[in-house]
Parts: sequence; C-alpha cells; structure tokens
Amino acid sequence: MDVVRRLGVLPPTVNKWRRRFVEHRLDGLSDEPRPGATRKITDAQVERVVVTTLEQAPPNNDSHWSTRSMARATGMSQSAISRIWRAFELKPHVVQTWKLSTDPLFIDKVRDVVGLYLDPPAKALVLCVDEKSGMQALDRTAPTLPIMPTTPARRTHDYVRHGTTSLFAALDVATGKVIGRHQRRHRHQEFLRFLKTIDANTPPELDLHLVCDNYATHKTPEIRPGWSATPGSTCTSPRPGRPGSISWSAGSPS
Repeated sequence: MDVVRRLGVLPPTVNKWRRRFVEHRLDGLSDEPRPGATRKITDAQVERVVVTTLEQAPPNNDSHWSTRSMARATGMSQSAISRIWRAFELKPHVVQTWKLSTDPLFIDKVRDVVGLYLDPPAKALVLCVDEKSGMQALDRTAPTLPIMPTTPARRTHDYVRHGTTSLFAALDVATGKVIGRHQRRHRHQEFLRFLKTIDANTPPELDLHLVCDNYATHKTPEIRPGWSATPGSTCTSPRPGRPGSISWSAGSPS
C-alpha cells in the first residue's frame, strides 16, 4: 500500500509488476510487445526534433519554428512534429517576458507588498489600484443580431468611435471584488475622484491600504496632502474617518 500511495497507482498494477519481477527478474520489468503497427519514428529522430527546436534558429529569419518548417527541416510529418512537441511540452510560438529591476529597494518593497496581501493588519482592507488609459469607446453601426439555432450572433464589421475613456479600478485580492469607475481623462483630478469612490464603497471602520504603481498622477501634491514619505516608497496619509490609512507605492523610486 505504501507503493500505491507514493506512486498514485492502483493495487492491481503494483501486484502485476511484482509478479513479473518475481517470475522474470529484471527482464520482467521491460514492457511487452503491444498489438498494432510497429513504431516508425525512432528515438534518434525524436532527439533531432527536440535538439533542433532548442538549439537552432528557424530558417528564413522566421520568428519561431512552426510545425511546417520543422517538418521540412527534419523530413517528418507535421502531425509527428506536433506530437513530439506536445510530449516534451515545447511551444516555440510562446514567448514570455521578464525584467530585472534596478531599484536597490526592490526586494524590500516586494516583501512589504506581498506581506501586506498575505497578512494584512487587523481592521484593514488591502486594495490593488491601477488604471487603464486611452481605451477606445466603440459602438457598432447597427444592433447585434442575437444567436439563433444553426446561426451564430451577427454584428456589423464597421463601428463608430466615441472617443477614449480611462478605467480606474481597485481590486480586493482577498474577495475578488472590484471597484471601478470610468473617467474621460487621466489626471490627478480624476484619480482623486476615484479615491473618493473607493472611500464611499468600503466599510468606514476599516483602514485602507492601497497598492499602487509609481505613476506620477499618484504623487501630485493635490493627491498627497500631508503625506509623509517612509522607506521603500511607502507613504502614510491620515484621511477623514480612517486614521493611519496607508498607500503603498511599489515601483522605481521617485
């Protein structure tokens, strides 16, 4: 039963392999021939595909290998290349980005912010605040036709522009609740209105802890009257009805 629990297999599977080991020793641990067509792709071909994917640049200055280009390079079929990539979890078309911070206080800030999320102070609410500016407000030139049996929903290909809008949002990581508001512009005046919206939509008995980036709008004198800077770009602001409320600004130092 220890083997069953450790490997996550059924007891008959363990009994079968034990019996084969007792009867044939190490030779019994080799897999038996299976019915069906014999294997046509060798281990050497699989290795060639994996090594080529990892170590060689694609031809014709392509951005990444595709199943077609790899099939041409190795003389195999696209379906074979696709199966090999899936087996080894290779995704040449996927690129992830990363960045090293030059902020000497970066580690301290990360610990402060993550610690605030994971272990917030008593009687406090932690919100992640951010903005998305320059969002296009679009509308279709005709109403969308609803979905019907055998017919998908339909809409016109052209649209009408209604300018741009800026979305301000505050996420409560603990509950997933979002406080949002659209503004025509993205200035400190709009951000101040959104702070008042947050204040009106949160329990008055809780202190507010806002995790923001280092955007200049968050640091104007109109937004931060009387705030005192503390190490790690942490600022404290007493707000009416919320003594000791805190705004954490995580980013490069100003």
